[in-house]
Amino acid sequence: MLMRSAVAGRRLPAALLAATVGAATLTACGGGASSDGDDAAKGGAGFPRTVKSVIGGSVKIPAKPKRVVVLDTGELDDVATLGIKPVGAVSPHMKTEGGFPTYLKDEIGGVKDVGPLLEPNLEKIAMLKPDLILSSKVRHEKIYDKLKAIAPTVFTETTGGPWKANLKVHAKALGLEKEADQKLKAYENRAKALGEAIKKKNHGKMPSASVVRFVAGPTRLYQKSSYSGVVLNDIGLARPKSQSSTDPVKTMLDVSPEQIDKADADLVFVTVADDPDKTQQKDVTSNPVWKDLKAVKDHKVFNVPDETWMSGIGIQAAEHMLADVAKAAGVALPKG
Repeated sequence: MLMRSAVAGRRLPAALLAATVGAATLTACGGGASSDGDDAAKGGAGFPRTVKSVIGGSVKIPAKPKRVVVLDTGELDDVATLGIKPVGAVSPHMKTEGGFPTYLKDEIGGVKDVGPLLEPNLEKIAMLKPDLILSSKVRHEKIYDKLKAIAPTVFTETTGGPWKANLKVHAKALGLEKEADQKLKAYENRAKALGEAIKKKNHGKMPSASVVRFVAGPTRLYQKSSYSGVVLNDIGLARPKSQSSTDPVKTMLDVSPEQIDKADADLVFVTVADDPDKTQQKDVTSNPVWKDLKAVKDHKVFNVPDETWMSGIGIQAAEHMLADVAKAAGVALPKG
């Protein structure tokens, strides 16, 4: 989701900020840590290293990060995929039930919530003494200087569509490039195999897929350039004309209940991001235009989790999407 934050981070009392930042800086710079030789022996080879950040230019990371704070859900999925449990993270700001993503619950137990996402709590972050902070310009541009005063901070440009490139940046900052490449290749091979199974079931023709999201405000249709769009493209599913944009800036199309015919496809996947009563879901689904959709008549509309299809923005969320698509298409999910 590409929603810019216009909210700056919370200010800390000067004395507390100085104390916590000082402690965090010692940790980030190796204070009290092992020597470079010892660090290499413990799997820290390749450090210190410099990583390119969209803001801040070249960021030096003195030693292999052990205390990582992530300030968006894509970063959370990425570090969890790479076997890292962060010391702090933010929860999705459009998750109606609150809390961290349930699909990662077995991997992030005990992680400190330093949110809200649009206004991270700088005091909580500093108290965790991180040695690396990961986020993006689109989310936290206004507080970058405050974050880098706490620990080395690496930003990508944005979230959503470029999730694979973002994973590579995060992996480099963590010293886990090889692991990230292996995970990504395995996912892409599985997505391709799923597409082949779906195409075979449909006698050589690939069905089309539409993604509808109900939020507070106009209903959204998600484009090829969105996170979910990239995953559906990896599978090889066709997309309706209304969702065929590859423009990285135009990741969604707002439609009214009367325009919901633009969502028609062989398979329609629906997510709900907010309290349903705050969305147009009832107006849309009770509308004759919706009821006339081929997918509705064919019972090919599938409710799927917003936290994986929209907020996950990483390999693990994408794997859950593959399972949802396989079930909807009536094929077995290829083994990973």
